[in-house]
Amino acid sequence: MDNTPNGQFSRHWLESLSTAELVKQAEDFGIDIPPGLERIFIIEELLLESAYLSEPKAEEEIQIIPSYTESVVLPKQYNISFIEVIIRDPLWAYVFWEIKSHDREIHENEDDFNGYCLRVIPLIEGEDIQKSKENSFTVSIGKDDSARYLGFAEHSPKTEGRYVIKLGAIRGDSELQIAVSQPFNMPRLIDSATLFGIDTNPFVRLSGSADFSTINSTDRESRVKR
Repeated sequence: MDNTPNGQFSRHWLESLSTAELVKQAEDFGIDIPPGLERIFIIEELLLESAYLSEPKAEEEIQIIPSYTESVVLPKQYNISFIEVIIRDPLWAYVFWEIKSHDREIHENEDDFNGYCLRVIPLIEGEDIQKSKENSFTVSIGKDDSARYLGFAEHSPKTEGRYVIKLGAIRGDSELQIAVSQPFNMPRLIDSATLFGIDTNPFVRLSGSADFSTINSTDRESRVKR
């Protein structure tokens, strides 16, 4: 069989074959040729098939370098309570969680159960465990919720944008902790190195800062008095 150096059919050789010989070549490759198909289309099919077969396969092209490979450790158990945080931009974080069946049964079957919540707690610089509830806030979540975007409009100078988030069950007037996230840092809204401020930082503008409204504690108190 007259092939090109890389193992493909040559068009010149295929054109020298009779139509019956072309059909026979196609059958050898498992190509279904309908009756009456013109020679030019049979030749194109054979050229495409031979080109595909001569291409190096992905596994032949990939060189595995042991120093750059790492094994994936499967979790030791499933159906566990956890909470994780993914930073989206300077104003928003994506929080997702799971509450295991046993924890749900403990809380949801009680008469004083009032739902679940996320408590966002600022951390003082160098602190990994929250020591007080000062400047923290709570977001109510539904029983069937499993994720939520949370907004961080302002960072206290003391915290520098470092937080933990606790997943809890509301029982009467108390919040019972179910899981807590790892400490995480939100991007700084003011970058002294580039002289970007809150109003000029392009990342903040793209985050939707112009539409970001906050309710301060004084605002809550005034609304209650009304």
